[in-house]
Parts: sequence; structure tokens; C-alpha cells
Amino acid sequence: MSKENPNKSPSWEDGRGDPDKARNSAESPEPLDQSLRKRIRQNTPSPHRGSTPQSSPPKFVSVEELMETAKGVTNMALAHEIVLNGGFRVTPSQPLEGSLEKRVKDIVHKAFWDCLEAQLAEDPPSYDHAIRLLGEIKETLLSFLLPGHGRLRQRIEEALDLPLIQQQAENRALDMGKVAAFVIETMGQLCAPSRDQDIHKLRDITAIIPLFKAILSVMDKMKIDMANFAVSSIRPHLMQQSVEYERKKFQEFLDKQPNSMDFTQKWLQDTANALLNGDWEGGASSAGASAPIPSMLHPLVVHNHAYLHLLKWDHTFCPFPETLLMDQRRFQEMQWEVEELAVVAAVLLIVYNNAGAAISGLPQLMERLKGTMRVLLAEMHSPSFSVDEAFATIAEQMCEEVRGSLAQHGFSPFSADRQAVLRGQICALKLLDNSIRKLIDSRIQTYLLGFLESSQRGSPTALPGGLAPVQKELEEVAIKFSRLVNYNKLVFAPHYQRILQDVLREGGHLALGPALAGERDS
Repeated sequence: MSKENPNKSPSWEDGRGDPDKARNSAESPEPLDQSLRKRIRQNTPSPHRGSTPQSSPPKFVSVEELMETAKGVTNMALAHEIVLNGGFRVTPSQPLEGSLEKRVKDIVHKAFWDCLEAQLAEDPPSYDHAIRLLGEIKETLLSFLLPGHGRLRQRIEEALDLPLIQQQAENRALDMGKVAAFVIETMGQLCAPSRDQDIHKLRDITAIIPLFKAILSVMDKMKIDMANFAVSSIRPHLMQQSVEYERKKFQEFLDKQPNSMDFTQKWLQDTANALLNGDWEGGASSAGASAPIPSMLHPLVVHNHAYLHLLKWDHTFCPFPETLLMDQRRFQEMQWEVEELAVVAAVLLIVYNNAGAAISGLPQLMERLKGTMRVLLAEMHSPSFSVDEAFATIAEQMCEEVRGSLAQHGFSPFSADRQAVLRGQICALKLLDNSIRKLIDSRIQTYLLGFLESSQRGSPTALPGGLAPVQKELEEVAIKFSRLVNYNKLVFAPHYQRILQDVLREGGHLALGPALAGERDS
């Protein structure tokens, strides 16, 4: 980050290794923290949502304890986000245009700069506002320093010695241009390489007020850079410690709210019941869709199927398991992507069955058809999405592409009757109970379950028939899904193991076997 010592890592002592201090090192991370709090509030199940399972007796705690617990959960959410989201970035806060916050901010800033300009225009100039501004700039520069920046710290302290600057101002010896030049030089030493152009532009500004406005603007960008540098630096350390940290924080929350795993227990109980009753949604199982109804189940089998069920979740009416609330959005986005890929694969299966072998050797056509559909299905889960219109458009586009490709390569024309059949079969896919759509969906579920199990065994997963056109996209989803599931298992394995053993033992269906991942380390 720093050009003076690029290999120096931030330490926990100066606050750059602490996610809370990294978050507070710039003005912008505040909305991030608010968004995480909002996500937790939105996803936390209310006793009035859905059918609430039997709760443990309420335990009364003080407001102070609840506030402390809420803070711990927020910190846990931030650490969780940093660990699982490789693209996690702190971004600047921008008030909405026309909002009260934006108007107040603009008024306050304008008042400050107008006052500063008026003071500097006096004869003799008044430097009260200017010295306060230099004090803020000094503190910001010092906040960018790492422990190894001893000499640079000393230079900043000497060059921006506020009592000395005050004396120079009283004796009319203060040169604001010289002070600004030192500030710009120091910023150039501390900024990321991506800010070099911004620093260069500062040197071209000669008017004092515009210059200091620009200096503060670039400093705000440097704060964001520093916060993101801190995030990337602490990620490896968080990866090592986050499992124990999240487990500890959740246990603290559970101690104060004993009924905080009711929906998690219901999620696992419902999955076990579905497997034992043979009414598992999608028909996916490690033994295949036609496997006999089991009389004994191992907790790991139930657990894997439970995660697969999250990709079929009704997020509107069914409370999400408490242990997974921080990842509900991730699971929902994967669910949407899986549903989109199922439609794409089903359409392509129909197209290639109707068009025959003539187009099977045209890989560019396959990619073009797939790309067209993904564009048309991009808003598939938005309220404004028109199912009838989208599938009619897809059907027309597929006919057009196939007709053009057959003509281009000298094959027999794609007759009007065959086009009508193709349109009808594609439009029928808009129904969730369409047999082809259900078949493809079941195969995707089987593949994802197999991928999850193979990641635990270390063996490859076979791709079911009909999924080859979306193999790459499906593998990407499977990797994200497996990574998220395995991390969650590590964190909450003791709780899951206890719940699953109780559920299966109670009905006499517990099969002995290895513990869940992470249980042995708890």
C-alpha cells in the first residue's frame, strides 16, 4: 500500500487488522455496517412469521446484554462477509441526490469553504479555519502510517506543527502553498499506485481553496483504499480464526436467546421426514431417484439433503434456518441461477431433439442460443418479469437461429410444422410441472448433491445427461454451493450433530457412521 515500505503489513496494534477499526478508518464503511445490520434484521425470523415450531421457555435478559449481543452478531456478520466474499470491497457513501442528508451536507460544506475563503481574503488574512483544516489533514496523514513509518511520522509532526503554524500566521509568515506542497508530496508517498494520477493533478492546481478541496477529495479516496487494503490483509487471518469466532459469537447469542435454533431444527426435521417418507422434492439422492425408501439414515446424508432443499426454499413464507441467516441472500441467488440454468438446459434439449443431428456439430450455435436465453431470462425472478412473453420470445428466437443455421450450412429447411412443434414445446416449459423441466431440474439436483458428497470424499462427480450445454455454469454454482455448505458445517457442526442425532434416534432411524465435518474439532 505504501510506497515507502510496500512489504510492510498492517498490524493489529495500529487498528488496520481489526475489522471494526478498518471499517471506521473511513467515512464510507458506515453504510456497509448498516446494510449488514439491516440484512440481519430482515432475515431474523419473527414469532409471527409462518408456523412457529415449539419454542424453549423465554429467558429474560437486560437491554444492555441484548445490545452487546447485537454488536457481536454484527461484527460476526462483517467477518463472515469478508471471509466468504472474495470480492468484498468498502465503497464510499453517497447521499441520495435531493435527499435531506445531501442538502445538509452541501450546505455545511459550502459554509465552511466560504468562511475559509473570506478569512484568507482579509487584510491581514485570518487563519483560524485554515489551521483547523490543517489539523484534520495532519490526523488523516498520520492515520495512513504503518508502525515502520517512524521517520515519515516525525516529518509530518514537524512540518504540520500546529503551534508553530499558528505563530507563523500571527507573524504573517505562513505560506499555505508551501504547506500544501508538503501535504501533496506526503500523500504521493502513501497513496496506492492507482492514485498517482490524482496526485499529479493536485500539483497543477494553484488556487488555495480549490487545491485544498481537491486534497480532501483525494484523501477520502485514500481512506477507502486503506480500508480495502486492511480487509485484504486480514482475510487470511480471519480464514484461520473465523470458524471458532463465529461459533463462539453464535453460542453467546444462543445463551441469551435459547429458542434461536427452532427454525434450524425444523429445517433438519422436515428433511429427515421427507427422506424417510419417500417424498423428497426433486427426487435427488445419493443412490439415485429410484432408490428405495430408507429405514435408517446417517446424519450426514440428511444434512446434505437439507442444504440441497435450501435451493428450493420459499423465501416469502418459510422462515430461514437461523444458522444460515447471514447467507440467505447467497443461497437465494444460487437458487435463482439454478432455476435459470434448468430452463436453459431444457430449452436446448428440446431444440436439439427437434432439429436433429444437423446442428449438433455447431458449437458456436450452442453458445449463441445459450447467450440469447440468458439475456432473456436475466430478470426471471423480478416482479415485472412476464413469463408468457419471455418464453414466446425465446421460442421465436430459437426457431430463427435454427432456421438460419440450417440454411447457412446447406441442410434441409426447417419446415413450418417443425417450427410450430418447437415453439409449442418451448412455451410449455413456462409451467413448473412440465415433464422436461422437472427432469432437467431433478438431474441438476442430483448433480449438486453428488458434487457436495464428492467434495467430502475427494472423488469426481459424473454429469447427468442433458446438462452438458450448461456444464461450465453448473460447475461454478456447485463450487460456490459446496464452499458455502462446508464452511457452514465447520461452524455449526456441534449443533447440527446434536439435532440430527436426536431427530433420527427418536424415530429409531439413526445409522451410525462418521461425525459431521467439524464435529471432531469442536
